[in-house]
Amino acid sequence: MSDKLSLENLPDLLTVKEVAEVLRVSTLTIKRWGKRGKLPAIRINSRGDRRYKKEAVLWLLGITQKTSSGSSAV
Repeated sequence: MSDKLSLENLPDLLTVKEVAEVLRVSTLTIKRWGKRGKLPAIRINSRGDRRYKKEAVLWLLGITQKTSSGSSAV
């Protein structure tokens, strides 16, 4: 795979395989973490494919994204 994922170009929703690649663990570990609530999954389509929010993956890495909590949209 020549298109390596990096923290700078992560999509908003990641597949099990993408999360495993970023965190350098197996896909089974990612699924186990989802069952234990460590990394909550979003289920999509009728097959129930898992997607993970980029923010949750970054949080596991100890990286919190800067948010604009000081301003509110009206």
